[in-house]
Amino acid sequence: MTLDRRAELGEFLRSRRARLRPDEVGLVDHGARRRVPGLRREELALLAGVSVDHYVRLEQGRTLHFSESVLDAVARALRLNPLERDHFYRLARPWSGEEPPAEQQVRPGLRRLLDSADVPAYIVGRGTDVLAWNQLTAALITDFSALPPRERNLARLVFLDEGMRELYEDWPGKAADVVAYLRLDATRNPADVEIAALIDELSTASAEFRQLWDRHELKDKTHGRYVYLHPVVGRIDLGFETLRLPDDPDQALIAHTVEPNSPSATALNLLATWAADHPYPSPAERGTR
Repeated sequence: MTLDRRAELGEFLRSRRARLRPDEVGLVDHGARRRVPGLRREELALLAGVSVDHYVRLEQGRTLHFSESVLDAVARALRLNPLERDHFYRLARPWSGEEPPAEQQVRPGLRRLLDSADVPAYIVGRGTDVLAWNQLTAALITDFSALPPRERNLARLVFLDEGMRELYEDWPGKAADVVAYLRLDATRNPADVEIAALIDELSTASAEFRQLWDRHELKDKTHGRYVYLHPVVGRIDLGFETLRLPDDPDQALIAHTVEPNSPSATALNLLATWAADHPYPSPAERGTR
């Protein structure tokens, strides 16, 4: 199974229509009872300057051969941000020659880079697979080496591992971020059957995942912060920065940061000491997918 792009396109456009009110976009609402939240199709078509039939064919995915000017007009009418606009264009344009993705591999030099870092750092690949990590990441989040390869996946852990709910101070925020990133990644890799299978699995197993997935939110992994409630060293407030690999944009290196001389820095030092006394497998023993 792969991504149903036509269904995704229609659901995405409907979700973005639903968040706009007539008065927000300069339309007069005559007070008649509205059967749909947000803008009607004909109202969106009016704002975009296209025929209602043209817009309906786009939203229903009846054809994927719309001009650049039509897509631009619809994107402006829906007030899409740059990330949403790129997502919309990927869905609305024909895909040609999509091949199943190659197996994900991490270069030895990147593994050595992770091991030399004095902060938790790890590499995420397609579909939120965790491909490599250092000892501090294993101590902070989970011992990935103890998991079967298919379970070394952030989305699966966040929604199906009860321990993750206790680890993140704001678990709902973490869950929302993961789903928004996974949706973005799915449209970037439409032929990846493992991503499609993961989405099906989580949709079946988790009502919370289904609710978040239906929101059609999008978020790239760039930078931010998470607060961890670690069972050994307590509360750790960590930032993170994401570095994309120029020769493999499907891989992202995520490195945590900590405020110097802060309680979190002290907690992170304690975690490093604890991890040294509870060693995790060496890079050669970790393996990849």
